[in-house]
Amino acid sequence: MTATVADDKVVSARRVPVSRGYRFELVKLVSQWRIRLLVLACWIAPALFVAGVGQQSTLPSDTLFGRWMHATGWAGPLVMLGFAGTYALPLLSSVVAGDVFAAEDRLGTWRYLLVAVRSPRRIFVAKSLASLSVILLLVAGLAVSGAAGGLVSVGNQPLVGLDGHLLAPGDAAGRVLLAWAAALAPTLALAAIGLLGSVALGRSPMGLLLPPIVALAMSVAQMLPLPVAVRLALPGYAFIAWNGLFTSPAQIAPLLIGVAVSLVWAVLATVLAYLLFLRRDFTNLAYDGAGRRAITVGLLPLAALTAGTVAVVAVATPSTGSGIEQDKVQRSVATAFAHLYRMQTRQLHRPAVTEAQLRSSAACTKSDGQAAQEGAGNDWRCVVTWDLPGVPVPGTAVYQLDITSDGRFVADGDGPKEVNGYFLLRTSTGDAPNPLWQFDGNVELLTPH
Repeated sequence: MTATVADDKVVSARRVPVSRGYRFELVKLVSQWRIRLLVLACWIAPALFVAGVGQQSTLPSDTLFGRWMHATGWAGPLVMLGFAGTYALPLLSSVVAGDVFAAEDRLGTWRYLLVAVRSPRRIFVAKSLASLSVILLLVAGLAVSGAAGGLVSVGNQPLVGLDGHLLAPGDAAGRVLLAWAAALAPTLALAAIGLLGSVALGRSPMGLLLPPIVALAMSVAQMLPLPVAVRLALPGYAFIAWNGLFTSPAQIAPLLIGVAVSLVWAVLATVLAYLLFLRRDFTNLAYDGAGRRAITVGLLPLAALTAGTVAVVAVATPSTGSGIEQDKVQRSVATAFAHLYRMQTRQLHRPAVTEAQLRSSAACTKSDGQAAQEGAGNDWRCVVTWDLPGVPVPGTAVYQLDITSDGRFVADGDGPKEVNGYFLLRTSTGDAPNPLWQFDGNVELLTPH
């Protein structure tokens, strides 16, 4: 009789709602000193860094938008985004999501948690949502802090896009917000990989290291001369595809593909982590990972997803080559030069001209014409030609280009001196940066010839 009553009590015991489990897991995460330090760092350090760089005489000109940090406050959050996509966001995903399940293995607290919640499914959902909430808080801190530091130290000024055209402050603010929002997709993919590693590898530290290792591998792949389809099939491409937001018209296709691929990775990795979590033996206190199952259930589906994505992208878009071709480079350089020439004209208080009047064009060669006229490299050379109203002889300027595999290039002026030979211009109001001395640009990889 006693046993029957006890059984009835067990059966009638209600499971803890997901909302209560979520609050419990969120409090557990936020109570950790390392998470608190990360929150403070993400909400304070970017503002201090951007404001500090804005007061320096030298700028990180080798970083995208770094050369404009003295000109507008909207360059700061973009510099921070470039740094975060390579280093900060993979590490944040690792610390938060890569340890959320493994911590219970190290502490041996699974049995207490299961007795309290009575549902492995709800435990998984609560832990995943708590990790997601903390990661969103950290990413928001990086974006808001970087923008605040730039606006306070430099001001709400127009931003020069990657094709040389000026973005009004309101337009720049919207595109900066979209760029950070796009970076959330690959961050979620890395967080899901962290969840998968935390579940599959147990107390092993490799689960914690998995997101940075995957991010490093994807960064290396982006630097290699791989076909565009392969780079687009990796979730890390969305960390750099936001560059296309800062051209006119915006280069949306690579960004949309990168975001979609990242979200598919995030969903698949989370589902795989969920399946592994439900199959594990919680009664074994010496559990040390899923072993062979981690490869068959975790690694192989992600590898199959990558192969399938490469095939789909290769069929749907012109992406079987490098995407960097001579005519594309010439168009990009000529367009950026025309916009920046008009900016230089305004700085020097010369008669205004339009892009139509300039009729700028570029003749670019790679390796002095001795190699295939396509692909990344620092051996591109361009001669830009333009016309001025009332001047019978066209103007010419020479640039040395360094083009990376993702289509971004840096054009370094190589004369004449009065056009692009000096870093500073002498204007009636004092010295000002010469926009034609060195500038960034972007080659759209998915457009046809």
